[in-house]
Amino acid sequence: MKLLRAGVHFYLVGLIILTLGISLAVLSALGTSPYDALLVGLFRTFGLTIGSWEIITGFIIVFGNALAERKRPQYFALVTSFVTGVGIDGWLFLLKFGNFADSLTGQWICLVLAILFTGLGIAIYIQSEVAPNPVDHTMLIVSNATGWSVTYSRATISVVLVITAFFFDGAIGIGTLFNAVLVGMLINLFLPHVKKIREFSLQKLQLDRKYAEGE
Repeated sequence: MKLLRAGVHFYLVGLIILTLGISLAVLSALGTSPYDALLVGLFRTFGLTIGSWEIITGFIIVFGNALAERKRPQYFALVTSFVTGVGIDGWLFLLKFGNFADSLTGQWICLVLAILFTGLGIAIYIQSEVAPNPVDHTMLIVSNATGWSVTYSRATISVVLVITAFFFDGAIGIGTLFNAVLVGMLINLFLPHVKKIREFSLQKLQLDRKYAEGE
């Protein structure tokens, strides 16, 4: 019951949809988000899998955040990196059996769907209180340390990620720009609807709890 109140179902469904979006962006070959572009670059340079680099990079960021704040690491954030990494590799494995991006039209369809699923997945995922996102925590650390706004801090981190991804032959392209511009807009579009579903879910849990206690 405690996990349901924390929104574990929103957490898992959101990450499943988000990782589908990430995988479609990779398959489009038109560019991914700045962070995912770095993961693809690390995969191309050192091997392993994209999902494995999601997990490894997540671990590094979590412990880097802890050093920057001089606090204990947010171990629950490692869960997000692990689930996301497994999700990316799982979707890439399943999607490789389809010829989704064999043509330019197919590539653009993959990119459009990728951006839609990414925005929807994040809008659902952030309704949960299960585990934080390591990169989002880094954004808050930068904002607090510099006095910059969250938007400016996020933009700065994105620029750093794109530059780093470039040196590792990352998946940078027109899709990277579209991800940066459109995903935030889609999150804002989906968020009110997802919030209503989340509120309905909480109300139902409360009613079920009262009913159970009454029994």
